[in-house]
Amino acid sequence: MRLLLCLFALSSSLCAAASQPNIIIHFIDDLGYGDIGPFGAVKQKTPHLDRMAREGMKLTSFYAAPVCSVSRAQIMTGCYGARVSVPGVYPPGAKNGLHPQEHTIADRLRPLGYATQCIGKWHVGDQPAFLPTKQGFDHYLGIPYSNDMLKTARVDGRRVVPLVRDEQVERLLDEADQDRIEEIYTDEAVKFIRSTQATKNQEPGTKNTAQPFFLYFPHTAVHTPIHPGKAFQGSSQNGRFGDWVQEVDASVGRVFDTLRELQLDTNTLVIFTSDNGPWLIKGPDGGSAGPLRGGKGSTWEGGVRVPTLAWWPSKIAPGSVCDAVAGTIDVLPTCLKIAGAEVPAQPVIDGRDLSPLLFGQSKESQREAHYYFSSYNLQAVRQGPWKLALMTQGNARAKGQTEDDAKTNPRLYNLDQEIDERTNLAAQHPDIVAKLTALAEKMTAEIGGNEPKSRRSPGEVENPVTLYPTSDAPRSKDAPKTGAKPADLSKLQPGEALAADKAPQIANKPFTLTCELTTAQRDAILIAHGGASTGYALHLSGGKLIWAIRHGKTLTTAQTDYPADNQPHRITATLGQKGQLTLQLDQNTPITATSPSLIRTQPKEDFCLGHDNKVPVASYTARGRFAGRIANVKLTTNS
Repeated sequence: MRLLLCLFALSSSLCAAASQPNIIIHFIDDLGYGDIGPFGAVKQKTPHLDRMAREGMKLTSFYAAPVCSVSRAQIMTGCYGARVSVPGVYPPGAKNGLHPQEHTIADRLRPLGYATQCIGKWHVGDQPAFLPTKQGFDHYLGIPYSNDMLKTARVDGRRVVPLVRDEQVERLLDEADQDRIEEIYTDEAVKFIRSTQATKNQEPGTKNTAQPFFLYFPHTAVHTPIHPGKAFQGSSQNGRFGDWVQEVDASVGRVFDTLRELQLDTNTLVIFTSDNGPWLIKGPDGGSAGPLRGGKGSTWEGGVRVPTLAWWPSKIAPGSVCDAVAGTIDVLPTCLKIAGAEVPAQPVIDGRDLSPLLFGQSKESQREAHYYFSSYNLQAVRQGPWKLALMTQGNARAKGQTEDDAKTNPRLYNLDQEIDERTNLAAQHPDIVAKLTALAEKMTAEIGGNEPKSRRSPGEVENPVTLYPTSDAPRSKDAPKTGAKPADLSKLQPGEALAADKAPQIANKPFTLTCELTTAQRDAILIAHGGASTGYALHLSGGKLIWAIRHGKTLTTAQTDYPADNQPHRITATLGQKGQLTLQLDQNTPITATSPSLIRTQPKEDFCLGHDNKVPVASYTARGRFAGRIANVKLTTNS
């Protein structure tokens, strides 16, 4: 009987794995609502996207964010950018990025057996702690930010952007090199899809097996500077912008051809969408919002409402149209649901599962409302056809566009009756204004403004640097300091900190941390060195003494009971050569655990005694100041 049960469980597991769909997300850069055939474009031809719409669904009220880094954080985490502290656009070498402890779609799918790859523009942080391979992706290839963020390479004086493979710069691309970027990306995408279908069982007579995959394909196109490949130059009736749209269409077509060739088309969900509206100030290089008002950078519909298609032949009805409100924040919960996983209750996710809409089971939005944030400012809210603008919105600097009708606040628009937001109906519908205002006030209190209740910490590193040496000298406050002698830890007092250059140098070294602790507190931060990507901490939580080692999202702890006698106690905490944690209180039996490895990179944050002054290393329960004595602090490396 036990054998039969085991065989049944194994069979169920294999069936579940076999039924898991593949998932592909095409995320285009700065593509406007009117820039592809299914949404009215005529000067550039998009036959593959036209076919995608015929065979799948067109989503007409699908929302991103006004600018790219925010949209990318949203599609990866299922949260508004304000919730995860991604308010704007990150330049090369920025200290901030998507917090490594946030869970991306890739983080959620990889434990389910998915192969994961990101190809293209990442743009939620270019520091090592923020790159895709630290955010759930097995591999990465792409320009990690916008293609106009060129810097002067120190090696040869060219203005370039980096093409990064996994965590290393593969080569530097000047503007002329960008003519091949879509080709490079698409070749990599096809290669990845094929690799997941390779034979795993090599024994004769055994059945070939394949791995479900998640491909996140955030294209560099059609962000300026516009660089269509040579085969597409002059191919459209809309200049080089139209040419590049046509190359994007061809890229999507190659991916579809690969799915059909490998007979994966009936078990693959493909989503095509954009990160924000068209960059109108770029003129003919900026695209079109079609019937919508405004463009990139604004919370008018043209800035955030984006052309979106969904395709899954066995599940989504051909030629279907969805007018319900949805958006990039809904992609993560949708992917989890169709992969057979539950959407976690914590941490909070703003998005909702779209599968009832995609599969024709509902025509109603899966969310109570949609919120239009610009940075941390909530500028508008939509429920059903009604959009309430709470403040004067920018016009995205489009030539000839007036804002005279947008200076009265609040303004209420019926988007079903007037998609271009021209007639203010607030005076005629005070009840709807009051209802939407209440929703907006609640969301602002939660994650907006200057005093949010539920905004999560930003990702942050000390002394950020660009991915390749540039001729621009780093700012003195950002320049890494090397060669300094570590300071004497025993002289520190609780509440003090050592700068990163004077902190213990523990990268790739086993080490032992010792101290003498006297405190009556049951929750306290004792020692902290590091941040979201790497580090170590010693703290009290509910009367437990905890020794914690951080490796990105993995936090390994060893813990033991701490007496409430307010007497001195000796603590010895060790990280061994193979990642072993050992925690000993006085002469008691040591407690052990095993982390993935040594701490591979030197923490760039301060060494703190009695507090943690930056992004927390561990999950603390302490509140307020440390009260007690931490004496004879010493850290010795064991190699």
